[in-house]
Amino acid sequence: MSWHSAEYPGWWFAADRATPLTLETQCSERDWQLYDSSHAEAGQCGEGIRACAVSGRDRVVASDDAAHSDDLCMSVNPSDPGARIADISGQLELLVACEPVSAIEGEGKGEVNVDYIRASAVPYTVYTRKTPRGALEARPPKFDRSACGAD
Repeated sequence: MSWHSAEYPGWWFAADRATPLTLETQCSERDWQLYDSSHAEAGQCGEGIRACAVSGRDRVVASDDAAHSDDLCMSVNPSDPGARIADISGQLELLVACEPVSAIEGEGKGEVNVDYIRASAVPYTVYTRKTPRGALEARPPKFDRSACGAD
């Protein structure tokens, strides 16, 4: 998971801002973008930081009908409907409520893995770290693609 933030001093009129949160998983070609209410691209599938299921590509399997819509696929800090990406500090909870309709897309040599983190009724706890922009350690670690199996 990664994102970029712009933090402004408390006396400044602008609120802190952040890019969408990107979720990448090893061996998968599918990257998820999670948005909050400050992003125009945020879907209508829920409140807070969320990603909506894509019709025909994802199916919701772990939904609490009272708290989630039928197409809420992923949410960060789901107990906080006003959560914003710019406010994340130290750790976050990631709730995954869907799975891919098919973990593989395409055929033959064009076949790609689009699987992602398993759905769970209990959120995953993810610890975060902040790095200054431009720092060598500011990038997420590279995945070891050798673990994915050779073609």
